[in-house]
Amino acid sequence: MKKFILVLVFLIGNMAVNAQAAKILKHVNEAGDVASFELDCSKQFQTLAKGLRYNITRHEFKGPELKNTYRLLLVMDGFYSKILNNTMTISAVLTDGTIIDAKKIIEEDGYFDGACTLKIKDPKALLEANIDKVIIHADKDVVYTLTAQNKAVFKKNLENVINAK
Repeated sequence: MKKFILVLVFLIGNMAVNAQAAKILKHVNEAGDVASFELDCSKQFQTLAKGLRYNITRHEFKGPELKNTYRLLLVMDGFYSKILNNTMTISAVLTDGTIIDAKKIIEEDGYFDGACTLKIKDPKALLEANIDKVIIHADKDVVYTLTAQNKAVFKKNLENVINAK
C-alpha cells in the first residue's frame, strides 16, 4: 500500500511539473540565419522562487563557427535597491558549487530596476546541477532559495528550450 501511495504521489508530482512547463516560442530573423527559442511569457513569467521570475532564451546561429547562446533573464518583483556602486552582482549558485554571475550597471538615479540577464555557458551542465539559490549583492545580500518543485519546472523548461526545433 505504501508503494502504491508513493508511486501515485510521484505521478501526480510529475504531471504537475509537466503541466507548469511553458510553451516555447520560435522567432526567425528576416535573413533566416538566426532563430530564437524562448519560453512563452506573454501571460506571465515562470516562477523560480517567491518574488523571482525568469525566462530562458536560446539563439541558434547558422554556420559551423557560430554556436548557440543561452540566456537566463531574472526578474525580481518589487526589487528596487539604492546602492553605493555603479554596478551590482547577481549570482546563481548551483548545487555542485558552480556560480553563474553577471554584473548589472545601475541606472543614473542609482537604483537597480530588478532585471538581469545571466549567460549560460553550458546548458547541459545546468540540467545536471540544479540552481540552489540566487543572490543579489546590493546594500545587503538578498537570497532567493528555490523549492524542489520550482527546480523541477525550471529543469523541464530548460530542457524544452535546448531541444526546441
